[in-house]
Amino acid sequence: MKESYCYILECADGTFYTGWTHDPTERLKMHNAGRGARYTRNRLPVTLVYIEYHADRSAAMRREKYIKNLPRSKKLLLIERTEK
Repeated sequence: MKESYCYILECADGTFYTGWTHDPTERLKMHNAGRGARYTRNRLPVTLVYIEYHADRSAAMRREKYIKNLPRSKKLLLIERTEK
């Protein structure tokens, strides 16, 4: 199994985008080059504000789905906890 990551990006307009990847550094570059998700293409630049490790892709994808369904206030709490 290949390690994976779930992440949250903050877009230039202040919105959040949640995704998963095997390579966070490369994925961030792709987003900022306009080759990431359609959502982020019109909201550049994006900044990585949250990341968590998962042992496999399915775990990262489950976590992505869970985070995407959180209200903005809960996402902010999640981000703030990791900044300390």
